Amino acid sequence: MANTLSNAFCPWSAGPAIIVPHSDLTLSYSDLHRLTTSFQRSLADIGIAPHSAVSIALPNNLEFIVSFLATASQRAIAAPLNPNYKQAEFEFYIDDIKSALVIVPDGAFAAGAPAVKAARRFNAAVAEAKWCPRQNRVLLVLKEKGGLQGKAAVELAFAEPEDIALVLHTSGTTGKPKAVPLTHKNLTRTMHNIVATYQLTPEDRTYLVMPLFHVHGLQAGFLAPLLSGGTVIVPAKFSASEFWHDFIKYRANWYTAVPTIHQILLKSPLPSPIPPIRFIRSCSSPLSPTTFHALEATLHAPVLEAYAMTEAAHQMTSNPLPPAARKPGTVGIGQGVEVRILNSDGTPLPQGSEGEICIRGVNVTKGYINNDKANQESFTSDGFFRTGDQGKLDSEGYVQITGRIKELINRGGEKISPIEVDNALAAHPAVSEAVSFALESELYGQEVGAAVVVKAGDKVTVEQLKVFVAEKLSRFKIPTKIWFIDVMPKTATGKIQRRLVAEAMLKREAGPKAKL
Repeated sequence: MANTLSNAFCPWSAGPAIIVPHSDLTLSYSDLHRLTTSFQRSLADIGIAPHSAVSIALPNNLEFIVSFLATASQRAIAAPLNPNYKQAEFEFYIDDIKSALVIVPDGAFAAGAPAVKAARRFNAAVAEAKWCPRQNRVLLVLKEKGGLQGKAAVELAFAEPEDIALVLHTSGTTGKPKAVPLTHKNLTRTMHNIVATYQLTPEDRTYLVMPLFHVHGLQAGFLAPLLSGGTVIVPAKFSASEFWHDFIKYRANWYTAVPTIHQILLKSPLPSPIPPIRFIRSCSSPLSPTTFHALEATLHAPVLEAYAMTEAAHQMTSNPLPPAARKPGTVGIGQGVEVRILNSDGTPLPQGSEGEICIRGVNVTKGYINNDKANQESFTSDGFFRTGDQGKLDSEGYVQITGRIKELINRGGEKISPIEVDNALAAHPAVSEAVSFALESELYGQEVGAAVVVKAGDKVTVEQLKVFVAEKLSRFKIPTKIWFIDVMPKTATGKIQRRLVAEAMLKREAGPKAKL
């Protein structure tokens, strides 16, 4: 079993490794190996030694792919960053891991891009990555030496399983983002788990819609398919207007995405006939049963919802492929990990009881960087990671997430799962998206609030929604206040942070245009 990224890919695969749409670029596995080795040599030439941190501020393109793989091969630490961050955001992440080098797109240095300014503030070297068709390789063009000034060239390195290959930060929904180190062994174990879960083979082709700076896109959308010898189609970004054209042209047969993207595709013009799709994977935020059934009915493919976290190098559980049962409203069964439901003191709870979902496996990080408090709070004495999610196991071992422990709404002692309220609201035919959250209440401590996006051309009132939800939920779970908004606030990867939505709604209520 491959245990480093350097030896994880299939040199024997006859099919292409990567296809870049709207270009003439199709790379074999041997092409990818050659480009990666060449770029690794360039990193070594400027002094990037083992354990150096390299921030990668690139979009989904060949330059990102080669930069990431070469950095990890050099035993350095790859730290992908959202290329659309503001300068202050780049500064936080570059400083937090003490990056030696920041890799930016061609032209970013001359343009004084935010990543360049942030790198300069913390004396990190800056280099541009540029695909050069004439030389048939990705160039590393050093623009500013920073802390690499005077550094001598180093030897090419060979990655080891326990080397940190990747550092990503949690989304920071409950505080300052935490740095998550993931070793080659962590990453490759999840890759093997994903390949096994979905029975990926060299015949499979996936269309990448998630960003590569996010563990979902990097692991499930890119690395695991390459481990299987399959093909990854890598557009510059997700475009609903181009998705089906490319999906059909390049013969993709599956994709993985967040529910937001599934919903966008359902609202977009569909091809006729629908192309054959082996399966559709959904992950990174809860998939409502309504969207699940709409996807299966419209796209004629099994929808497999999975459950993942950065700390677990992505996937932890997933609904299995047919003929095994897939259960809407659950995130499936453990995939290469142990799953336990524990109470607050770490005691295992019986099947069917609600508690904190905890996992243990080779894919799980050993702990956050420089954060002893978080490590003490997040790991049990016997090595289980506390996800912070509340849930339970059904009689067949399927995991049902009932809420985020720190997001549970406590109304006069009654604990309310916001996910349950979300799904009830989203089931209304006029509702496109719904997010519920806790509102402070003098009488009850907390009550339920919700933000709702109505489908274009439809209408619904607050009272109509409350009557509709009352048919599905107990009275104490019905939102006290509902806001109608045009666009739901989301992170760059399509995730919804309830805290941020709640803050935005309360600010709106305080303003002159509150809509209640």
